[in-house]
Amino acid sequence: MRFNKKILGVMCAFGLSAGQLPAQAAGWCESGKPVNFAGLNWESGMLLTEVLETVLKEGYGCKTDALPGNSITLEQALSNNDIQIFAEEWIGRSDAWNKAAEAGKVVGVGAPITGAVEGWYVPRYLIEGADAKAPKLKTVADLRQYAELFRDPEEPSKGRFYNCPAGWTCELENSEMLKRYDLEGSFTNFRPGTGPALDAAIQSSYRRKEPIVFYYWSPTPLIGQMDLVKLEEPGVDKRIQIQVGLSKAFHEGAPELVEVLEKVNFPIDLLNENLARMAKERADSSELAQAFLKAHPEVWHAWVSAEAAKKIEASL
Repeated sequence: MRFNKKILGVMCAFGLSAGQLPAQAAGWCESGKPVNFAGLNWESGMLLTEVLETVLKEGYGCKTDALPGNSITLEQALSNNDIQIFAEEWIGRSDAWNKAAEAGKVVGVGAPITGAVEGWYVPRYLIEGADAKAPKLKTVADLRQYAELFRDPEEPSKGRFYNCPAGWTCELENSEMLKRYDLEGSFTNFRPGTGPALDAAIQSSYRRKEPIVFYYWSPTPLIGQMDLVKLEEPGVDKRIQIQVGLSKAFHEGAPELVEVLEKVNFPIDLLNENLARMAKERADSSELAQAFLKAHPEVWHAWVSAEAAKKIEASL
């Protein structure tokens, strides 16, 4: 084997002989680095995080953890490489994500969920049927003429719009929409303290057939359990792209794991089915992730190597 004289010179300068060339760098998990996930606090995010944690831990020997926080602080942590994986990133919606992506600090890969939707909803009984109280309510802009119908009990001169909890990315976007459609003067911007508090308000009004207008999204169990109508936004294209968000350092330093994450995809009908089960049985997301991996190897086998698949199955 012949060596270039310049390379030999460099080796000698560092006291290396031909037999002492540095070994190829170990992979991310082999080198002992942990893989920290964003501890997402909505149902699909929790389930997806648990499944991916199990895949990396059991299939690839990674040390994993999930760090709690709201979506904005977690996106900032991702950009600083304090966490490495944000399992369900709704691309383009968050200023924190957009700035980090423009600076090259985060990277989105794959398509873990396709067919997702979001928007402002009302129960169908408000706009259809003999007892409909808002038969002309079709678009977000139409809400201006129906503010009294959605009267806020704490501020009766205005209607109440149920926004996301403070700290969620969607909360900021919905607040901007209230301005854009000139609804700030006629609706209060009500932010429930938590996701379950939002669900409870919606379910309570729906059971009583009371008026309510709120933001929501799919995949979620609630959308499948109720007959709802999404208000139109004419001229607005809301195509949703969901990817696995990665820190730049992880994207560059763990190509063998990035290759797995690029392939992750949950069929949305199957995801909605599992989320409905989570709500009905009050199942823990970790238990549901185990059940999903046991029941649907045909889905996740396509993401991983044959060797990793054997290890994951042995752990279940």
